Amino acid sequence: MNPNMMKQILFIALSISISLVILVSGYCQKQVIALPPADDIPEEILRTEIITAGRSPMDGSPLTAAEYAELELKLQEIPPPELNPKIRDSIFLLQIKQNLLKIFPFLHF
Repeated sequence: MNPNMMKQILFIALSISISLVILVSGYCQKQVIALPPADDIPEEILRTEIITAGRSPMDGSPLTAAEYAELELKLQEIPPPELNPKIRDSIFLLQIKQNLLKIFPFLHF
């Protein structure tokens, strides 16, 4: 056999084996489950459900609807604590630095 004939046989064998691998790999994939499980509650029903219990934003303890509303009113009445002006200025400068580094990443200051 001459070398050209060997190359042709090798090329044909390789192309057949690659084709078989591609063909078999297409059938070996897992099937996709298109539907949700039967015990799953549809989103349309969950959207219309009235929530009667909640959790405290302070410590995560369970609250009734009345307690939750009362806590929300208390939180609205109490003003947020004031920051020290030096700390507020430092935070402002850090935010400016962060934004400048996004625009000019080669600056290091």
